[in-house]
Amino acid sequence: MSKTHLTEQKFSDFALHPKVIEALETKGFHNCTPIQALALPLTLAGRDVAGQAQTGTGKTMAFLTSTFHYLLSHPALEGHQVNQPRALIMAPTRELAVQIHADAEPLAQASGLKLGLAYGGDGYDKQLKVLENGVDILIGTTGRLIDYARQNYINLAAIQVVVLDEADRMFDLGFIKDIRWLLRRMPPASQRLNMLFSATLSFRVRELAFEHMNNAEYVEVEPEQKTGHRIKEELFYPSNEEKMRLLQTLLEEEWPDRAIIFANTKHRCEDIWGHLAADGHRVGLLTGDVAQKKRLRILDDFTKGDVDILVATDVAARGLHIPAVTHVFNYDLPDDREDYVHRIGRTGRAGASGHSISLACEEYALNLPAIEEYIGHGIPVSRYNSDALLQELPPPKRLTRNRSGGNGPRRGGNNRRGGAPRNNRKRSG
Repeated sequence: MSKTHLTEQKFSDFALHPKVIEALETKGFHNCTPIQALALPLTLAGRDVAGQAQTGTGKTMAFLTSTFHYLLSHPALEGHQVNQPRALIMAPTRELAVQIHADAEPLAQASGLKLGLAYGGDGYDKQLKVLENGVDILIGTTGRLIDYARQNYINLAAIQVVVLDEADRMFDLGFIKDIRWLLRRMPPASQRLNMLFSATLSFRVRELAFEHMNNAEYVEVEPEQKTGHRIKEELFYPSNEEKMRLLQTLLEEEWPDRAIIFANTKHRCEDIWGHLAADGHRVGLLTGDVAQKKRLRILDDFTKGDVDILVATDVAARGLHIPAVTHVFNYDLPDDREDYVHRIGRTGRAGASGHSISLACEEYALNLPAIEEYIGHGIPVSRYNSDALLQELPPPKRLTRNRSGGNGPRRGGNNRRGGAPRNNRKRSG
């Protein structure tokens, strides 16, 4: 994290449990981000918190630090049993649950508290084996959590800390009934520490969430600016016929080190993947239809740099901690204006700069006014020369042939603002 992203407030200034301080310092965390500096004084005093901050500002470490401190500073409830976790962290997607678990592991190692993970898709028996040995902190998605609870593999009567991460998406995806089902099986809100964190928290979400919290304090970081000031935003108006050629021309010109391309449907994502894979890009596909193990492998490849471009639906837009994303492309303008904020929040994280490029085609340009109203500013428009776009694109690959791209020489072509494109694109294979 850059110094500009941090405050003067140090973790060691708080009365945090020594094991928490040890874990943070071992990982190189010394100074707080703004949301951490605002939330920690409240949670350490036992106050409930609903925190709003832009993606990449340290929300996860804010609630993990609070959770570990609380459990280390308070004894388990009387009569605590092995199948009763002490803290429950709920996330809207499997990928986010896995990421939170990974972020929590250093704190678990330093503290001796045991972690559990529960998400749908696969790993049922493996997850259950961990739970049977007892866990202190359980991280998961609501469907799998309810499954385990119904079968009494877990009992929530001894919960002392509850976290809803990406709370707006939890409600938007229709998980409110699941959340309430789980909360009704816990001690009352006044007997727990409750936390909500998200990049956007609408009034509706706050109202619903506060029903299950104890006089929560609402904290926010720069709420008036929904898009990070380090993110350069750019907008093009292509025709439907030129849209793919414009995307590939932009990729040639921008030559992003690590990019995410968002589209509104899995079929559109598969089409984009096919064109880029045929063109020799090292590209991965992340949609809801991709098997869980493959999704995690693709994310790992992207994080390690073995894949340069990730094509994704909004399943990947929330909460994924992927460092050093240089570019985000909105191939389709999102139907939900809040998703624009979450999408471009993949870049420009933790004080770094980033570049967001959106294509307002004939099909989705009607979404633009609502997006610009929501973010509070117009997106700067750039023009392109149709004659300078790449010509004669190779036929797209079929999805079943190869997941992550293909070989073949890159084509030459005119740069849309003049100059020749670079020719050092890394290849797969």
